[in-house]
Amino acid sequence: VQLQASGGGLVQPGGSLRLSCVVRDNFFVINKMIWYRQAPGKQRELVARIDSDGATTYGDPVKGRFTISRDNADETVYLQMNSLKLEDSAVYYCNVNVLDYSDLDRVGEAYEYEYWGQGTQVTVSS
Repeated sequence: VQLQASGGGLVQPGGSLRLSCVVRDNFFVINKMIWYRQAPGKQRELVARIDSDGATTYGDPVKGRFTISRDNADETVYLQMNSLKLEDSAVYYCNVNVLDYSDLDRVGEAYEYEYWGQGTQVTVSS
């Protein structure tokens, strides 16, 4: 499984960007799709998460400004970022949680795996 993130760049405060993350070479069921970010000198933090049923969760700093969505047919997760602030500058990483049902009859449950994308830089600056 490979994740390819794109859409980062340089934007002025108040501007917008849309990040995309495509899941490739996947043979499992995608469960959770998540965006994290990490700014220099800071810990990685959750930005937004979308579950297989469409339920979403947002980190407090981005609530009301960012929107996460997913296209299950294309196995892609998006992050629409509006009203960007200086403090949104970071490397944004996509993460997926997938379910492997190949051994379900024997073990009674799916295996869970987690994969990360390479990160895309978002810089908000005037």
